[in-house]
Amino acid sequence: MINYAFNEDLKKSVLKTGTTIIGIVCKDGVVMAADRQMSAGSVVMSKNAEKVVKINDYLVISWTGGVADAQRLGKLIAAELKLKELRSKSRPTVKEAANLTAAITYSQIRQPSMVPAIVGTLIGGINEDGSAELYTIEPAGSVLKVEDYDANFSSGMPYVLGLLEREYKKGLSLKEGVELAKEALKASTQRDMGSGYGIDIFTISKDGIKKVVKQEIKPEYKEE
Repeated sequence: MINYAFNEDLKKSVLKTGTTIIGIVCKDGVVMAADRQMSAGSVVMSKNAEKVVKINDYLVISWTGGVADAQRLGKLIAAELKLKELRSKSRPTVKEAANLTAAITYSQIRQPSMVPAIVGTLIGGINEDGSAELYTIEPAGSVLKVEDYDANFSSGMPYVLGLLEREYKKGLSLKEGVELAKEALKASTQRDMGSGYGIDIFTISKDGIKKVVKQEIKPEYKEE
């Protein structure tokens, strides 16, 4: 199936975004991970940027794209979900959160603007019945449930997907998923110029949301 809404201009913009985000579906939950490098063109602006964050008690979101756009989107999602919960007196599902994100993403890139908002998103969360789900929202606004793994349209995607295609197996435990995410991020930070400087990994399961890895990558200089 061809997504005709994802035009050439959007493709070019996404390929310029520097980051690696990863979501992996395991038998007992979801693993989400990202690197820490924030870039502006060829310049590294930050070496400690959080690209995978917990936005409420049941959702974790990671982004690729414009920093300001991603931060604004996160605040909008958190606020809209809280309003929906107060009005309906029930907590939104992960699917509802993903569809809300897709609707906001779709509207943002179609509003007349000199600088259109371009953000790709992974959303992982826990439903009230304890089930964990992962969704990917591409920068043009379509939403898909992830059944195995995804890296959205991050610049590290080609390096990540190649490794995950070879190493991922259905029925992975969360522990195995965390180790696989580590290896995928390491592969990306070695080859993708837009990714590096650190690793953050969350697990999402019926036991809650936990940040299980927080590592810094430091360069070493050795005499030859």
